[in-house]
Amino acid sequence: MHGSRPCRRRRTGERGFSSSTQLAVVFPLLLLLTLGILQAGLWLHARNVAQRAATAAVDVARGSYGTAGEGEQRARDLASAAGLTDVVVHVDRGPQRVTADVSVTATLVLDLGLGTVEETASGPRERVSTP
Repeated sequence: MHGSRPCRRRRTGERGFSSSTQLAVVFPLLLLLTLGILQAGLWLHARNVAQRAATAAVDVARGSYGTAGEGEQRARDLASAAGLTDVVVHVDRGPQRVTADVSVTATLVLDLGLGTVEETASGPRERVSTP
């Protein structure tokens, strides 16, 4: 005997879970995380496109010779070109302000009821005045 400590051997199977068990636990979590990131990215894209479509509708309709119909068409074209569906646009061209409401449905990985996005933009109406 060379000391007071007993000689211990490590057994390879007693260190924790096996690699296949770890993979079975970690893989679904990574898959959920990836799907969550994709879902958030698609929703944010739809939100940004809807906001840009509403802003473009206001830009077109607020001009001296612009109309509400032209603004609505511009917003529909932008949202459809970005892959959004069920595009509904309403432009109100009042005497002082122009307001555009855009509602779209985003194409999401999982349909959790979060696919509808609504955005609004407004701006002052331009008027031609005599010098």
